Amino acid sequence: MKKTRGMARTVAIGIQNFSKLREENYFYVDKTAFIKEWWDSGDEVTLITRPRRFGKTLTMSILEYFFSVDYRGRADLFEGLLIWQREGYRELQGTYPVISLSFANIKERNYETTVYRIRQL
Repeated sequence: MKKTRGMARTVAIGIQNFSKLREENYFYVDKTAFIKEWWDSGDEVTLITRPRRFGKTLTMSILEYFFSVDYRGRADLFEGLLIWQREGYRELQGTYPVISLSFANIKERNYETTVYRIRQL
């Protein structure tokens, strides 16, 4: 059930899907300024290192929903957030092919099964 804007928001622990956070109106600290910072840097390669449980997978989900052609027209996910205040960035939403892989759920205890699980992805 979708929560309405007037209700108190639940702090969701462990939800790593940006769309789910926004659609179900969970409490969310706006991190979309990272999109502008990253895009403006013009880096060819970006390595995002943060401690465990520090939002790496959610950050990747935000980038995927913002840039991927699979989510073209999903302005509803970004309305009211920092990135949406800049018109030039609105034009970028949904304009790139994105390949997204997350290793967040690969927690194998040995090399062989880890490689097997990565290949499944």
